[in-house]
Amino acid sequence: MDETPDRDTRDRHLPVLLQRCVDLLAPGLSEPGSVLVDCTLGMGGHTEAVLEQLPHARVLGIDRDPQALRLAGARLERFGDRFTPVHAVYDEIGAVVAEHASGSVQGVLMDLGVSSLQLDETERGFAYAQDAPLDMRMDPTRGLTAADVLNTYDVRDLARILREYGEERFAPKIARAIVRRREERPWVRSGELVDLLRATIPAATRKTGGHPGKRTFQALRIEVNGELEVLERAVPAAIEALAVGGRIVVESYHSLEDRIVKRAIARGIVSSAPPGLPVEPETHKPYLEALTRGAEEADAEELGRNPRSASVRLRAARRVRPTPDHMREDRR
Repeated sequence: MDETPDRDTRDRHLPVLLQRCVDLLAPGLSEPGSVLVDCTLGMGGHTEAVLEQLPHARVLGIDRDPQALRLAGARLERFGDRFTPVHAVYDEIGAVVAEHASGSVQGVLMDLGVSSLQLDETERGFAYAQDAPLDMRMDPTRGLTAADVLNTYDVRDLARILREYGEERFAPKIARAIVRRREERPWVRSGELVDLLRATIPAATRKTGGHPGKRTFQALRIEVNGELEVLERAVPAAIEALAVGGRIVVESYHSLEDRIVKRAIARGIVSSAPPGLPVEPETHKPYLEALTRGAEEADAEELGRNPRSASVRLRAARRVRPTPDHMREDRR
């Protein structure tokens, strides 16, 4: 007998720090009419837990990947109108909330990076361990593919994205090798790129630095999907979408993501008043309260259950007052 779509989805994905995320969001979603925006719906694991455990909550699930929306929609169909799927990029959260939630919500969740669905679908080209077309688009209906990047970017731009997005120490050397290789024939398959990386990265580094494709594949994925630019816009927009008392929870998986999230939250949890004032003006008081001490990591139990949690960094905050006009990103 064929598996049902929702059972297949559960089997393919184990959400990272699932209960911790629900527990952090729960106080803001306890009243009738409360709304959570799951900015990175994926296969719907976090949303399912919220809908099961928090009976007053409604969830808007955003994803740019039509396949994810289809699978998650089947999984969450039993919740009826408590779940609304939205095909969008999550920096569009302001418009989504304006349309579906009257302008503000009580919770925002972001589980960043590439999803299990995308990693496990060989033909999407995200995984360096499997040969596949060099695609890597989270929304396969639009935009440049990884092959387009490899076949059209010049050496300088290739080196830049490998260095900035992959933190690859051999970025210039790899970029030159990529361009030399495409002069013979265009880039098409991920296995060909892995072979080049094995030949280009020194053997001593390959013994201690993990899979030679890890950093280059991360860099290409970030470039293809504009991930960091989207995140830079999305976190401030998500904070602005929160009603007073609402909570934001963000799971990051590499230092570039976590740095952006840390900066956006830090901006809200400290006073913006000039030092030395005898009385802190109301308009300069913090508008966020941190709910985590720094970034939380997965414990041994979580790691044993879900190896993909090894790199997670979780940060959370609660809105305590509206953002003062002089601190709002959209007024600057």
